Amino acid sequence: MKKLLFTIIYCVLMSVLSAQSLEIENYPIKKIDLRNVKLTDNFWLIKIRQIQQVTIPVAFERCEAEGRFENFITAEKVINGGTGAVRGMMPFDDTDVYKIIEGASLSLVSAPDAKLETQLDRYIAIVARGQEADGYLTTWRTINPAVPPAAWVGKCSRRWDNLAMSHELYNAGHLYEAAAAHFYATGKRNFLEIALKNADLMVKVFAAPDNYEIPGHQIIETGLIKLYLITGKKDYLNLAKKFLDLRGTDENRTKRGEYSQDHKPVTEQDEVVGHAVRAVYMYAGMTDIAAISGDAGYKNAVQSLWNNMVNRKMYVSGGLGALHAGEAFGANYELPNLTAYNETCAAIGGVMWADRMFRLFGDANYYNILERMLYNGVLSGISLDGTCFFYPNPLESDGLYKFNQGHLTRAGWFDCSCCPTNFIRFLPSLPNLIYNVDNQSVYVNLFIANEAKIPFGKTNIRITQTTHYPLDANINIAVNPDKKTNFTLKIRVPDWATNNFPSELYSYQNTVSKPIKLFLNGKQIEVDVNNAYIQISRKWAKGDKIDIEFPLQVRKIVSNPLVEDNRGKIALSYGAFIYCMESADNENLWDTVFNFKQSHKTEINFNKNKLAGINEITLNDGSLTRHFIPYYAWSNRGAGQMKVWMIDND
Repeated sequence: MKKLLFTIIYCVLMSVLSAQSLEIENYPIKKIDLRNVKLTDNFWLIKIRQIQQVTIPVAFERCEAEGRFENFITAEKVINGGTGAVRGMMPFDDTDVYKIIEGASLSLVSAPDAKLETQLDRYIAIVARGQEADGYLTTWRTINPAVPPAAWVGKCSRRWDNLAMSHELYNAGHLYEAAAAHFYATGKRNFLEIALKNADLMVKVFAAPDNYEIPGHQIIETGLIKLYLITGKKDYLNLAKKFLDLRGTDENRTKRGEYSQDHKPVTEQDEVVGHAVRAVYMYAGMTDIAAISGDAGYKNAVQSLWNNMVNRKMYVSGGLGALHAGEAFGANYELPNLTAYNETCAAIGGVMWADRMFRLFGDANYYNILERMLYNGVLSGISLDGTCFFYPNPLESDGLYKFNQGHLTRAGWFDCSCCPTNFIRFLPSLPNLIYNVDNQSVYVNLFIANEAKIPFGKTNIRITQTTHYPLDANINIAVNPDKKTNFTLKIRVPDWATNNFPSELYSYQNTVSKPIKLFLNGKQIEVDVNNAYIQISRKWAKGDKIDIEFPLQVRKIVSNPLVEDNRGKIALSYGAFIYCMESADNENLWDTVFNFKQSHKTEINFNKNKLAGINEITLNDGSLTRHFIPYYAWSNRGAGQMKVWMIDND
């Protein structure tokens, strides 16, 4: 009887725990639990359903075909005294499995699927088979440490040899992130227990006072923090901070340099350098630590790093990482178009960091940048049918340079398939980026049709957002608190609806021609914009409605003249989207010189039959007519030429 009672109490406790959002309470601005926001739109909801129904099955099939799951089974054989060989090309192939499980788990929150949940349990059981008795889990090293899958890892006879490139701690980080998401989504501990066993080993090894090793590729830091949030075990939090505090120091260790963001202590770093994905993952972890600890050094550092990235090293698409060499940030203002790297993973990491920066500091421009990354730098990474992917995302293609890991257009998979699986793990979490809340305010930061329940004080505020954004810019917000409640509704004003570009690298050449229109319960009221938010403070009651009309027009964008590749050129945007010309619509694209000042006819037409439905821009300067499509949709009609930045002959 006592055993039965204990089991019941345990199950109830686990149910309560799993119902909690795995977010850091120390952030002054909070996220809304993913369960509380249900999308109803015709843009993102379709893409999230596609991830669950198309992309996840495709990714699991490719992982099975290329031996990702087989490696866990082979590792079990070796653990039990047998032998075997590693399948795959990369030391981080295990993480593809973890990331797909993470994305699939989060998709269950919005779209429960018993069959998929059962499939995840089967895959998790396979992962468990490759874990060593003390918790260690990196299959290639368990199988044969002397013969790593990639030559650059080097011959490693022991665990933790060559952490700069072995990816053992990177593998662990993605394991923790995925296990936390699975526990959050399902309440099950089968994956979580694997992660906790591994994390306890990490604490035993790396928290030792005489161990000065740090991860090569960052992400274990945020993963450890998520395990801390679940368990309350401060050892995990302390190890995450230790990994960050050691980086860039040279006492008892040798620094690895800028590529690894290991050239100076993190609190002294003020320029984004090195491998872009490693960098933004580290900056996200630093921002978490800044929020939890309140450390002024960490706060100042992440602000300096953010400002450098946005004002010196970010593409107009929100893409990050200029160089193929090292998948790295370039020098300040080094932003080539044809050879731009802009890894999809980096844009995803940029969104994750931007979200944290907003919640810590509250500036709307963090979300202006986040939206730019989301609709352009991230979304371009996947084909319209959900089966093919970009690793790099250039802003120009000559139809000859095989920029995409040897491909001219999107590919179905890669030897290094981090970007497809990262897209899978990220997109299902999108609904909890729409709203935020603090003690006085509810923030509407993204415009996506949805129904939300937002806890506020001792009541709930139910918001229904109706919009066709990003295809138009009319936003209807119904506010229905459970009881009359005083609060400030803060609605972000997108930078494209103003004359203020949120980066010193770019500016709008033409000004907004119409004002923002705002209606409260059908009555037009004056727009009160403060720090890029429309702010409405009142006692809200059931039935209150807000209608907003943002001025939507084609914007001409020019670069800071220090960006050499963009001198004398113009880019176009329309709402949240950056636009491009593609050879599928335009002859002699590569040699086009356009007279933008003389452009006397600009048309916007919604074409429901083109590229899954887009607003197409047609521009005529009297001698040429050119067609522009949203940048995210390019290269869905085969390989060809493309340009975002066009020569202006004014």
